[in-house]
Amino acid sequence: MQHPLAKLLSVAITLLVLISLPPRAIALSDAIAPELAQIPSNGTSNGSSFVTTAVNRVGDSVVRIDTERVVTRNFDPFPNDPFFERFFGEDFFPTPAPREQLQRGQGSGFIVDATGTILTNAHVVNRADRVTVRLKDGRDLDGRVAGVDSVTDLAVIKVNTNGRDLPVAPLGDSDMVQVGDWAIAVGNPLGLDNTVTLGIVSTLNRSSAQVGIPDKRLDFIQTDAAINPGNSGGPLLNARGEVIGVNTAIRADANGIGFAIPINTVKAVSDRLARGESIAHPFIGIQMISLTPDLARENNRDPNAGFTIPEENGVLVMRVLAASPAEEAGLRRGDVITQIDRQPVTSAEDLQRQVEESQVGQVLRLQVIRGDRTLSLRVRTGELQADAR
Repeated sequence: MQHPLAKLLSVAITLLVLISLPPRAIALSDAIAPELAQIPSNGTSNGSSFVTTAVNRVGDSVVRIDTERVVTRNFDPFPNDPFFERFFGEDFFPTPAPREQLQRGQGSGFIVDATGTILTNAHVVNRADRVTVRLKDGRDLDGRVAGVDSVTDLAVIKVNTNGRDLPVAPLGDSDMVQVGDWAIAVGNPLGLDNTVTLGIVSTLNRSSAQVGIPDKRLDFIQTDAAINPGNSGGPLLNARGEVIGVNTAIRADANGIGFAIPINTVKAVSDRLARGESIAHPFIGIQMISLTPDLARENNRDPNAGFTIPEENGVLVMRVLAASPAEEAGLRRGDVITQIDRQPVTSAEDLQRQVEESQVGQVLRLQVIRGDRTLSLRVRTGELQADAR
């Protein structure tokens, strides 16, 4: 029989990750063509749509990013087989010789400073030994990774322009984006340079946990504009040709669902990354799920449940990481967190957001329900490290 906590975790994860699809596909011509006629062409007299105008405004600033990385692997010409050892002995086998393998990757980016500052995703340039930036006019420039923040999946590349100004993408305000707004993705998917796709903003503030990448600290813009491998790091535009997000992720198990980092999140860290600074992210060190009274009651009705869970809205602690701030503060598996600094906490995303908005080293006061007791615990946040994610 499935353990009740495992069942609870499964239900909670399903609630977090599930993204509903539309009941039926809508033909592009049926859904979009009538709306295109209603959008002004920004003064163009050749009949071009607003999409053409938007792409022309930003297109020259979108770049392709090619990366190379040398990986060293040990190659053993003799398999570890007792048959060979029986006839030749263990001393016969030489030490495996290392072999170097060249790995290549590709992504997109866009220029944000005329002197050669380019934004992209951290995973595009992760551990790259060489970065080459190809401009739309065909020029290839050597790139230098100035800064990377893997938690927000952002990176800044610098190129030497030899004194020539580069075209710059206009940045918008992602706080003004609404569900239903037009969304235009520009990039180099699957090696097909200068590709444009059109859709709408499907939803806002889609958490990284819901998307299925819990090692990030992001609330995404969700769009149905087609995003494919190679689009990563490219811009998501509004109808005016302003960048509202950085295309980042897709759902492998779904069609028509893509995610972009809001441009205001990017603005908050890009200048520091360009200066080579690291970005500190506070953490407390727990694995958690959102808890509702219904989920708690389902667990508590099970006679085989290991323990009773308070029937409250809050965050259930599923695991406390060793040597973490949470362990030092006395948090335990099975605790339910209901408040941080006297502010209600109703979901795992809410708790993560409040921790992220604090400072490294800041003391947070948690209200915790443990069994039939209500406790107040003080947690001093630590800095999230790469090996802690």
